[in-house]
Order: sequence, then C-alpha cells, then structure tokens
Amino acid sequence: MNKRSSASTRVLAATALIVAFVVAIVAITGSVGEDDSNSPRGQGQDGKAAHKTHPKHIPATYEVKSGDTLISIAHRMGVTVGQIEELNPEVDPQILVAGEQLTLR
Repeated sequence: MNKRSSASTRVLAATALIVAFVVAIVAITGSVGEDDSNSPRGQGQDGKAAHKTHPKHIPATYEVKSGDTLISIAHRMGVTVGQIEELNPEVDPQILVAGEQLTLR
C-alpha cells in the first residue's frame, strides 16, 4: 500500500467516525422527551401553543409550609408570583415563615 491511499483511508475513517458520532447524538437527542402525540413540541393539536393546566379553583388563602418559596406556591396554586406579591405587600419574598397566611385572590 502506498502512502497516498493510506492517508486517504485514515481521513475517510476519521470522517466516518465523526459522522457516526453526530448521527448517534442526533438520534439520542431526538428520542429524549418524546411523547405519544404527533403535534410539534410545545403545541396543541390545533397548532396553538399548549398551556399548562392549573387548578380550576384557586383558594383565597394559602398557609406557608416549611420549604415553600413564592415560585413553588405560585406554580402549585396556579397564580403568578407577581399576583402573590401584589396581594401580600407586607410579606418578604426571601423570608417566608411556616404558618404564615398568603392571600391568593
């Protein structure tokens, strides 16, 4: 075998390895997070953006539990952090006290 064919074979092998690696990454990335629907990610069947479901009934108040944050409360109760802050101006969002009552609506 001469040097020319040996060098081209090495380049071809390296290229094939890189292509195989890229194909594997694309296949893995595409399969992660797939669901059974045929709609594009983040869109409903009508093509409009899908919305997260929130509780249908938002209670008037919420009792803060140990470890709660405004973000976790807002997510769980279906309101925004801004709404909680607006309705509870006396509450320090950095220091929530277990047992404290927050107004949600």
